[in-house]
Amino acid sequence: MTSNSFGRLFRFTTWGESHGPAIGCVIDGVPPLIPLTEADIQIYLDKRKPGQSRFTTQRKEPDTVRILSGVFEGKTTGTSISLVIENQDQRSKDYGDIKDKFRPGHADYTYEKKYGIRDYRGGGRSSARETAMRVAAGAIAHKIISSRAKTNIKIRGALVQIGPHKINRDNWNWEETQRNPFWSPDQDAASKWATFLNDVRKSGSSAGAIIEIVATDVPIGLGEPIYGKIDSDLASAMMSINAVKAVEIGDGFNIVSTPGNEASDEMRIINGEPRFLTNTAGGILGGITTGEPIVVRFAVKPTSSILSPRKSIDRFGSEVEVITKGRHDPCVGIRAVPVGEAMMACVLADHILRFKAQCDT
Repeated sequence: MTSNSFGRLFRFTTWGESHGPAIGCVIDGVPPLIPLTEADIQIYLDKRKPGQSRFTTQRKEPDTVRILSGVFEGKTTGTSISLVIENQDQRSKDYGDIKDKFRPGHADYTYEKKYGIRDYRGGGRSSARETAMRVAAGAIAHKIISSRAKTNIKIRGALVQIGPHKINRDNWNWEETQRNPFWSPDQDAASKWATFLNDVRKSGSSAGAIIEIVATDVPIGLGEPIYGKIDSDLASAMMSINAVKAVEIGDGFNIVSTPGNEASDEMRIINGEPRFLTNTAGGILGGITTGEPIVVRFAVKPTSSILSPRKSIDRFGSEVEVITKGRHDPCVGIRAVPVGEAMMACVLADHILRFKAQCDT
């Protein structure tokens, strides 16, 4: 397996398994003299860690991060930054019954066929446990953005749909995302989701979700034509998150039903500055940022680990039924919100450094 790294100038490589002794990452390309402490990273990890509400897995992991290299006297040195988080609440025995069975919806079958071996304890490398290190890398990306960007970039995420239940966008309030366990910008939707997920969990099933990540005050000019498009990198970043099955930018698939005269994002001079009158393109044209908010949405499928019996086969070719025991999210999309924010930060940090290398004279 060679595809453990993401990014170009700002690049991180993750390692570790869900039920191994630890997970970690190595981050390259961080400029020197940026103030950085473990506390700077921990505040982002605390948003993602499990067991914070009854709507997420009850695995108790403090996700306490340690900096092993690349920081001296509270500042980055310009060398590789190595981070580690020790796993503390593994219950590998929960997976003993399925060690020879392929769980439907999981990577069990494909890993076995590709590598001839798999870690059945929570999925090993395919587990969403890996995303903790993406969030850690994203925390450092935020530090690069704040120190190198010429604008005050702000990255925020919200959950906008669980199962068939969408938010009312007229009720959108970013502050509300910090007041409920779903990162919902709509207080009314959060209340409905609580009832819905309680019923889903009791039935032994799960639900999918749509997450929206918005970056505001992004400078014009990030991204490159053809193969360095920032929207291409954002799509890759979000699609690489566990259980993501679709990504859209701006109006996304809805743009198909929009007439061309309404979809072209017309321009005018407002207060002496060029401005777009709409933002159907989601802040990106030709792979380059326009200065309008970058808007990315991604769809997370229902959690595959459920208590309802599922038809499958085992590694010996026999037909079986699988019940996945253990502690699992009824909607894995809830904890994907801070992961999406982190991946947005990593892409923006990378492109800011690339912009400075080529165009910032």
